[in-house]
Formats: sequence, C-alpha cells, structure tokens
Amino acid sequence: MATHRAAVSPAKGQPFEIQHRPTPKPGPGELLIAVKSVAINPADVRMRDEGLYIPKHPAVLGFDLAGLVVDVGEEVPSHFQRGVTRVAAYSAFMWKPSYENYGAFQEKYLVPWQHAIPLADTGLSWNHAATLPVAVQVPLCAWDILGISRLGEATAPPSSEKNEVLLVWGASSSVGTMGVHTASLLRDDPNSPFSAIYTTTGASNVDYVASLGADCVFDYKDPQVVDTIVTTAKERGLVIRHCFLATGDLSACQAVLKAFVPSFQGKETRGTQKAKVASAPLIPPHAESVDGVETVFVMPSMDEKEGLKQFEYWFGTYISEKLAQGIIKPSPGPTLVGKGLEAINAGLNQMTKGVSCTKLVVEISE
Repeated sequence: MATHRAAVSPAKGQPFEIQHRPTPKPGPGELLIAVKSVAINPADVRMRDEGLYIPKHPAVLGFDLAGLVVDVGEEVPSHFQRGVTRVAAYSAFMWKPSYENYGAFQEKYLVPWQHAIPLADTGLSWNHAATLPVAVQVPLCAWDILGISRLGEATAPPSSEKNEVLLVWGASSSVGTMGVHTASLLRDDPNSPFSAIYTTTGASNVDYVASLGADCVFDYKDPQVVDTIVTTAKERGLVIRHCFLATGDLSACQAVLKAFVPSFQGKETRGTQKAKVASAPLIPPHAESVDGVETVFVMPSMDEKEGLKQFEYWFGTYISEKLAQGIIKPSPGPTLVGKGLEAINAGLNQMTKGVSCTKLVVEISE
C-alpha cells in the first residue's frame, strides 16, 4: 500500500507529529493532490492548540495549499488532468467523516474538484498560489452573507443612487486585502449601490491598502477612528450599512453601523433593512447586541451539496476568471517560514506572535 507523510495533531494542545499515512484513492468528484506548499491561518493555531472544530484526534489539519493533481476520481471535469494541472485548494475536512484524508498538512491529500482553483497560465509560484484559497473564500462568502449581489448580477433601478460605503475592517490581513480587492470590483459595478470602499489598517500599511483599491484608509489605532469614519461618510452624503470584519474589534464595526441605522430604516433600500457585520473571526460569546445591527459569522454552508455550489462559483468561476484576466493577484505576498512538514509547527508558533500584511507559508516539496 502506498503511503505518505503527514503532520498529525495527536491531541488538543500538542504539537504536530510527523507520521506515515496510507495514501487514499480519490472518490467520485475528488482530486488527489501532491502538496507543494501550504499557508498558515489563524484558525490553524486555534485548531491545534484548542481543538477548535476537531471532533476527534488524531487529526490532520490545514486549509490552504497549492499542489499538482496526481489522480482524479469519476465525475471530475476534464480540465483537471493527472500530472498536469496545477491548483490551489481549500481543505474540505470539515465536511467529511473521514476527515484525516482531507487536511492540507500532508504530502498527499483529497479535495472535491469544486474546492480547487486551476492555475493554468497564471505564472504563480506554489508559495504565492497557496495564499489564495482562504483569502478568496472568506470575503466572497462575506458578500453573500451580507446579501450583496454578486459581481455583474446587481439589477439596480435607473433612479437609484450609488450612495453606500462598503467597510472592510482589518484590511492588511490576508482575507482583508482580498476583501479590498473584491470590494473595489463591486464598487466599480455600475449597478451596485456602492460608491466607495472604506478600510482600516495600521499606519504602516495605509499606502499598500490604498493601492488595492480602497478610497479611504483609516488607522484603526486612532482613538477617534469610529467618529472619523462616520463623519467622513456623512459629510459626503454616504451611508454605511455593510461591514466585513476581517480582523479586529467587532464593537468598533457595530458602532460605525449603528450611527447610520436611522438613515435607512423605514426607507426603501435594496436588501436588508438592518445593518450587518460579516465577521471572519468567531463572534465572542459576550459580544454586545446592537439594535438595528446584525452580526453573522462568515462560514460556507455546512450542507455539503450547497457548499460545493458555493465553492464552484467562488473558485471555478469568480477567482479563476479574475486570475486569468490579471484583475486579481495574490495579496499580501508570502513569507517562507521553512521547508518540509516539520516546519509547520514553527509557522503556527510564529502566527501566535502576530502577522500583518503577509501570509506565512511552508514549502512541502519542490
């Protein structure tokens, strides 16, 4: 029986151990990927250290990877070719009962084809490609959760005005930078309600975030940041009722949106009558409830069939087209923390110290 190496989580709070595992065969609709690079996410740290989302141990974790298709199951589209197709992919272990075959932190791994982004003709390195899946999925899922029409699907009446701001809080994180990228495309859609993208970041990253397409960039450390954002929007006759919290302070996002609740409640507006925060971080159990402001955790559907449809659009349609057109590129860039599965623990430990405006990656093989 063929085997491969994996970084295995033996128990909650324990560092990964390198073990050999049987190499699985792909089932219907699945790809077997030879993993080349993996990226580290904050959720990976919590899963290793706190057992978040893990029903049982031992477990193989990890969401983000790039690699080569080495085998395909039945019912897979023909553009996925053995030994030819390069992909970036998002782990499906949270949807699978035999989830240890679907975690990214191993040399060979299974993934539904809908969770894979073909990389043909993109020129991306393995390390750059590995930064894409979570960074793309989270903001695109956030726009769906916020009830924002998908790019090109908005059908605004001729009399409507583009008088809304889309707020991205924590814009220098990996999901935040991609949030700015994708939000700017929504703003540029003539039928969307958005005329501006407002963001927050640290002072050292203001110019970088602006280069991604943000119209106004605010320093989240400014003690007056909430008032400044509200004042800036109101002076321009704009309304803020949608916020993507990539990372940072939920209460600050709620405070911004609360200031605009009287501006749209009771009026004819597209979508929800409530302001809404889509939160990438888990919502704290003690989070305040704010009248007129709803907070929703960003998560793909846990119904597997529905989730596959979501990923097919996010990866197979949206990002595949934007990469091929050169409209979207990976951002922020990768920082290599080591080579081989043995380096993943070090990458997770580095993540706990704080990471800004980069994505930590580990090269698994050449």
